[in-house]
Amino acid sequence: MEHAPTDPATDSSYDPGYDPAAEVVELCRELIAIDTSNYGTDDGPGERKAAEYVATLLDEVGIEAQVIEGRPGRSNVVARWGGGDGRAPLLLHGHLDVVPAEASDWQVDPFSGEVRDGHVWGRGAVDMKDFDAMLLSVVRARAGAGAAPEREVVLCFTADEEAGGHHGAGILVEDHPDLFADCSEAVGEVGGFSATVRGRRVYLIEAAEKGMAWMRLTARGRAGHGSMINDDNAVTRLAGAVARIGAHQWPVRLTPTMEVLLATIGDLAGTEATPDNAEALVEEFGDAARMLGAVIRNTANPTMLKAGYKTNVIPTDAHATVDGRFLPGYEDEFFATLHELAGDGIEFDFESKQDPWETPYDGDLVTAMTRSLLAEDPDALVAPYLMSGGTDAKHFRRLGMRSYGFAPLRLPADLDFTALFHGVDERVPVDALEFGARVFDRFLEHA
Repeated sequence: MEHAPTDPATDSSYDPGYDPAAEVVELCRELIAIDTSNYGTDDGPGERKAAEYVATLLDEVGIEAQVIEGRPGRSNVVARWGGGDGRAPLLLHGHLDVVPAEASDWQVDPFSGEVRDGHVWGRGAVDMKDFDAMLLSVVRARAGAGAAPEREVVLCFTADEEAGGHHGAGILVEDHPDLFADCSEAVGEVGGFSATVRGRRVYLIEAAEKGMAWMRLTARGRAGHGSMINDDNAVTRLAGAVARIGAHQWPVRLTPTMEVLLATIGDLAGTEATPDNAEALVEEFGDAARMLGAVIRNTANPTMLKAGYKTNVIPTDAHATVDGRFLPGYEDEFFATLHELAGDGIEFDFESKQDPWETPYDGDLVTAMTRSLLAEDPDALVAPYLMSGGTDAKHFRRLGMRSYGFAPLRLPADLDFTALFHGVDERVPVDALEFGARVFDRFLEHA
């Protein structure tokens, strides 16, 4: 008697005949051990060594990869794999660079990839060499077993995401759009991780991102002696602008993505989600409220100040930087408010300006992500969320793709996960890595 084939997206007993998580821990450790610190300049080690490592891993299982550089050492890897069912390819992307780490602040060497207390430690463990490792582990296991996905995928590992992606995804989109032109959808970071709300795990899939405005504010005035009266002081004018911007309380604004998420949490809390109780519902996420509280409003945080060269000299100009993040649909309100707060005599220049985006939370790809998570964690909830930071999706969406963040991790309730992004002692649970590889393997079967 023949048995009906199991569905990897729903059947908890699904056994593909290979272990998608077999290499995930070791790959994560080895990627972390390659220092790809991004200082926002070309002064760092670059991504070349990591890119060559990834290309070799793919070549070993018969997947031809190419390394593309926009600048020396700023390396990206692109490969194609699978296909045959006639659908538009799916882009799967992760970045290879990490933010710097000060070793003296850490319990372990941040580039050791040490396994301790059931976690893999090191810079990039959650942002985002964990997902790179999951993706590579699944792809290598499948390729070795002759189990390429029916839908063609484009694998892309990028440089420079931590400084806006201009030497990574930006270069690829601008100079090599033909490599991605037929892709209709994209999956990358940051999503698929769990948060615990009222005893239930809720997996958050990224379906939107705030826009990014890294701004340089300049005030100009009349130079003079520090002992004299000066009513045209650039430092005073700039300080007032920065203080007003930093102290401003931005109003709550809910985009469609956050309306869905807060409605899900409202159901758990036994209340209807509204803008009036949005902040209270966000607090249900505990430590994760640090990030989610920033995606129900625009934000603008002053980050650097520079003025003058001697105590008794009033300088001609003064400068500040502000990290502004604005919600999809609220760009005009954001910039109008910012200029009003700054007042007269403040010039604005952009170090980087990238648009927000929001993808409807529907369709076959969302179904595949949801079912794959629930097959491994049946009692959980799955909902979309809006990301406070930026990812390479901002660049790839310029080619018309629907984008999501899906790097699945089942996390313990007491782990302050969002604090680990760019934080000291960054680490990821070993069992979360293995969980993520299993989920992503199921996802690829039905993506």
